Amino acid sequence: MALITPYWGLDGILIVSSLMVAAYLFVTRKFNYWSKRGVKELPPTPFVGNFMDCLLSRTSASEFVRDLYEHGEGLPFLGFYIFDKPYLLIRDPQLVKHVLVKDFSYFADRYASGDEKNDRLGYANVFLMKNPGWKSLRAKLTPIFTSGKLKKMFELMLAVADDLGTHLDSLHLKGDGKVIEFKDICANFTTDMIGSTAFGLKVGSLENSKAPFRECGRKVFDYDFYRNMEFLIIFFIPGLVKYLKPKFFGKKATNFLRSVFWDVIEQRVDSGQKRNDVIDLLIEMREKYKNDESLKHYKFEGDDLVSQAAIFFTAGFETSSTTMSFTLHEVALNPDIQKRLRAEIHDALEKTGGKITYEMIMTLPYLDMVISETLRKYPPLAFLDRVTVADYKVPNSDLVLEKGTPIFISMMGSHYDPRYFPNPEKYDPLRFTEEAKNSRPDFVYFPFGEGPHICIGMRLGLMQSKLGVVQVLKDYEVSPCEKTKTPIVLDPKALTTTALGGLYLNIRKTTTAAG
Repeated sequence: MALITPYWGLDGILIVSSLMVAAYLFVTRKFNYWSKRGVKELPPTPFVGNFMDCLLSRTSASEFVRDLYEHGEGLPFLGFYIFDKPYLLIRDPQLVKHVLVKDFSYFADRYASGDEKNDRLGYANVFLMKNPGWKSLRAKLTPIFTSGKLKKMFELMLAVADDLGTHLDSLHLKGDGKVIEFKDICANFTTDMIGSTAFGLKVGSLENSKAPFRECGRKVFDYDFYRNMEFLIIFFIPGLVKYLKPKFFGKKATNFLRSVFWDVIEQRVDSGQKRNDVIDLLIEMREKYKNDESLKHYKFEGDDLVSQAAIFFTAGFETSSTTMSFTLHEVALNPDIQKRLRAEIHDALEKTGGKITYEMIMTLPYLDMVISETLRKYPPLAFLDRVTVADYKVPNSDLVLEKGTPIFISMMGSHYDPRYFPNPEKYDPLRFTEEAKNSRPDFVYFPFGEGPHICIGMRLGLMQSKLGVVQVLKDYEVSPCEKTKTPIVLDPKALTTTALGGLYLNIRKTTTAAG
């Protein structure tokens, strides 16, 4: 005699079937969460919600959030699910303004999170840090990026720009030129640059693309299946962080950055040398705030201090190399834009006697429009995430968002919305004339975020990208080659905006020298 029926086999089928039904009911119990609140939702799939394509690495995180934006056409917001948890995508520019600025106190934290105990480098950096620690930390780090500090950093950056010029000269690019993968060479350049400005080191990536710092950067953004899963957990499913223990920078890169940072800081303290770089500033802050009682959740010591140098390194080289390489790709495809930009660069160099200056880089109007258009089409991290820290009533609506509700905003969705940017696939720097900018609504273009959480290194990143583009285009011409892919396909395993298979262009020396 079996437990339920006369047959053990039939009992087994009934038990398994009951467990499957119970599991189904459990994972779908919240699937009417948004519809019950009068919010349109994307129909979810049991067990995975709307997250299947990301989990299987069939689409990138940025494209996943952009697809949500497009599914919500005509709506101020759209409900969706990751596994069985309800999330909300915000589309309306005025509501975006409320989330990022007006009602910031309700959305002061990112949803993404590192592991507070097992990954302090991931948890304690200014990008992911939670409140109240974030507010105090951000205020103390902001002075690193004043105009005066950036001007001093620029002198260090010019030396790296010269190294880029020397490297390009060594490739013998006269005549027909050569085909080069530009994301890698731009990342070599920005790695050397951030190594100098942040760590005071000549890391030599342009001379040796397998230099330790460059290899470290590759490990952080080595978008294989495992790294993709680490990033997806941190940004979209942070409730699993304490169980699965992903590393924000990756295990090997975390160990490398920790080791290098302490070597540099000890040498700097022992020598008393000053370079006006990030290391100097962090050393000063360590002394200044070592007894600061407001830093209850953060100390300028140990991994908490390393975490700031680590985020400056990784964000500094990756975002700038992305912007620089996509800019070169687009101007290669648009020779009239390239010709106009080079003419502006040459005119400016004539006025400075051939010398690149901080004022020149930051005040070239067409260069600024070109970079702005690149950031429209290819924002390095193309979505924003927040979480409600208290119940929040959505303005002009009966909807109340419960505390702990994840909120997502798609930069890429807004940047490609034809209501704001007609013919959005076209690369057109003239979208960023003063007249064109003034004609658009606020909060439809925000490549660095907006509000108190706006990217702290925005001006440094722009300066690096612009300097790199000027250094290349003043002496060289880029053009498409057989390996140039159009349209660009984004790497489905990448968190950041990354071209699948790289960005290949032909580069050759121009016949007219700059200056």
